[in-house]
Amino acid sequence: MERVTIQIDGMSCGHCVAAVGRALRAVPGVDVQQVTVGSATIAYDPDAASLDRIHAAVRAEGYTPCGDTPGGPTR
Repeated sequence: MERVTIQIDGMSCGHCVAAVGRALRAVPGVDVQQVTVGSATIAYDPDAASLDRIHAAVRAEGYTPCGDTPGGPTR
Protein backbone atom coordinates (compact mmCIF):
# COMPACT_ATOMS: atom_id res chain seq x y z
CA MET A 1 0.00 0.00 0.00
CA GLU A 2 1.13 3.52 -0.77
CA ARG A 3 -0.07 6.60 1.07
CA VAL A 4 -0.80 9.93 -0.59
CA THR A 5 -2.51 13.19 0.30
CA ILE A 6 -4.42 14.66 -2.63
CA GLN A 7 -5.06 18.41 -2.68
CA ILE A 8 -8.57 19.06 -4.01
CA ASP A 9 -10.00 22.34 -5.33
CA GLY A 10 -13.68 23.18 -5.11
CA MET A 11 -14.46 21.68 -1.69
CA SER A 12 -16.08 24.08 0.77
CA CYS A 13 -18.30 22.20 3.22
CA GLY A 14 -19.21 18.95 4.93
CA HIS A 15 -21.26 17.83 1.92
CA CYS A 16 -18.13 18.13 -0.22
CA VAL A 17 -16.15 16.07 2.29
CA ALA A 18 -18.83 13.37 2.32
CA ALA A 19 -19.11 13.26 -1.49
CA VAL A 20 -15.35 12.91 -1.99
CA GLY A 21 -15.12 10.30 0.76
CA ARG A 22 -17.88 8.20 -0.83
CA ALA A 23 -16.29 8.48 -4.27
CA LEU A 24 -12.88 7.39 -3.00
CA ARG A 25 -14.30 4.52 -0.95
CA ALA A 26 -15.96 3.20 -4.11
CA VAL A 27 -12.58 2.73 -5.85
CA PRO A 28 -11.33 -0.84 -5.32
CA GLY A 29 -7.95 -0.92 -3.60
CA VAL A 30 -8.39 2.44 -1.83
CA ASP A 31 -8.46 2.88 1.95
CA VAL A 32 -9.65 6.37 2.87
CA GLN A 33 -7.77 7.61 5.93
CA GLN A 34 -9.00 11.21 6.16
CA VAL A 35 -10.99 13.66 4.06
CA THR A 36 -11.13 17.34 4.98
CA VAL A 37 -12.15 20.46 3.08
CA GLY A 38 -9.42 20.74 0.43
CA SER A 39 -7.68 17.39 0.76
CA ALA A 40 -7.94 13.63 1.14
CA THR A 41 -5.37 11.25 2.60
CA ILE A 42 -5.62 7.70 1.36
CA ALA A 43 -3.70 4.47 1.24
CA TYR A 44 -4.01 2.57 -2.02
CA ASP A 45 -2.80 -0.60 -3.64
CA PRO A 46 -1.08 0.49 -6.86
CA ASP A 47 -1.79 -2.95 -8.35
CA ALA A 48 -5.54 -2.39 -7.90
CA ALA A 49 -5.98 1.40 -8.23
CA SER A 50 -3.98 3.96 -10.17
CA LEU A 51 -3.75 7.61 -9.19
CA ASP A 52 -5.43 8.41 -12.52
CA ARG A 53 -8.45 6.29 -11.49
CA ILE A 54 -8.48 7.88 -8.04
CA HIS A 55 -8.34 11.39 -9.54
CA ALA A 56 -11.13 10.45 -11.96
CA ALA A 57 -13.36 9.48 -9.02
CA VAL A 58 -12.77 12.92 -7.46
CA ARG A 59 -13.45 14.70 -10.77
CA ALA A 60 -16.66 12.70 -11.26
CA GLU A 61 -17.99 14.35 -8.09
CA GLY A 62 -17.25 17.80 -9.53
CA TYR A 63 -13.98 18.56 -7.72
CA THR A 64 -10.47 19.08 -9.07
CA PRO A 65 -7.47 17.10 -7.80
CA CYS A 66 -4.59 19.58 -8.03
CA GLY A 67 -1.60 17.94 -6.42
CA ASP A 68 -0.37 14.84 -4.63
CA THR A 69 1.98 14.59 -1.66
CA PRO A 70 3.34 11.07 -1.27
CA GLY A 71 3.30 9.78 2.27
CA GLY A 72 5.24 6.56 1.79
CA PRO A 73 4.26 2.95 2.12
CA THR A 74 1.81 1.69 4.72
CA ARG A 75 1.52 -1.72 6.29
